[in-house]
Amino acid sequence: MGWFWADGPQPRIQSQSLSHHSFPVSQDGAPSPPPGCPMHKHQKSADAMTFPSGACPVKHGPSASDPASGCPVPHGSSAYSKEQRKEWKKECKREYKENSTLSKLNPLNYMFREISQAPAPDQTQALPTLREPSTIPRGDGDGNWEYPSPQQMYNALLRKGYTDTDVTAVESMVSVHNFLNEGAWAEIMDWEKRFSGGLYKGWRMCSHGEQNFDTMAKKYGYEREVEDLSPSLVRFQGRPKDMTPKAAMFQVMGWIYPGAFGTEPPFDRHDWYVSRDVNGQKKEVRYVIDYYSGEPEPTGEPVFYLDVRPAITPTGAAERALRWGCDVWWRAIGGDTRELEKQNRPKQ
Repeated sequence: MGWFWADGPQPRIQSQSLSHHSFPVSQDGAPSPPPGCPMHKHQKSADAMTFPSGACPVKHGPSASDPASGCPVPHGSSAYSKEQRKEWKKECKREYKENSTLSKLNPLNYMFREISQAPAPDQTQALPTLREPSTIPRGDGDGNWEYPSPQQMYNALLRKGYTDTDVTAVESMVSVHNFLNEGAWAEIMDWEKRFSGGLYKGWRMCSHGEQNFDTMAKKYGYEREVEDLSPSLVRFQGRPKDMTPKAAMFQVMGWIYPGAFGTEPPFDRHDWYVSRDVNGQKKEVRYVIDYYSGEPEPTGEPVFYLDVRPAITPTGAAERALRWGCDVWWRAIGGDTRELEKQNRPKQ
């Protein structure tokens, strides 16, 4: 889930398509360094590195570039040779990094910078190449994020190794993918509306439970502030193999009390990094999203549940405690009933 492409409206930089772990490999199976590395030049034979005992390994014959007398390597200066080795190592690392698979990934979404819109080999059905814009603002201010086209989604799935993907189902997969991401952003906006102005304002707006948020925002004069809110998504990362502590706790509780907590583990996990405006300063807030699948509708339509919350940082933990605690407390004391009785109480 969550395959946005950061390189949308602006011109794209074409990069060579590489699959994961596509580093150069030698005949014996070991990774070999880049060909341009001066520390790993190929030797024609083992004899090329065999020298008489005590002899200087550099030829002393006169040449156009070397002085006629003296070895061109300064034997008395060990500092020069160390500096030269450092430069060689830097060159090796730079060239190796430039040719690595990781360098081909977009750091904003950990996806390849460019996924082809061309049909895949042996593809049996043509797929649309139109990309749908999202409602999620980009952190760099360059419009909104764009969703991949069905053709890009199919190519990305093949690239990840899902070669058995049904091409006829890809368009439906893209629709579900886009729908879930829009739902995740709506949940994040609910958090931002409550706590982008700080914990105190958040507590006041949460004090009468979830259903009375709009009423409390209007009561305390935060209505305009909430309406003008404009957070943006800086970057995100899919982490399907990393179960969150909350999801793991639910699995343990489901094992102990299957009737109350029994549920399948989430099928995906995302970390979204959102830019929040705090007193004119940009602050990056990380949100954690667990994606659950539920029982399908009688009509056969799939059902999904999203658990969206701030990551466990000191501020994020306080926001979660305030929102959840205030809602539970308000319902436990019968807050709505009390307010209704107060309104219907005859004035003396």
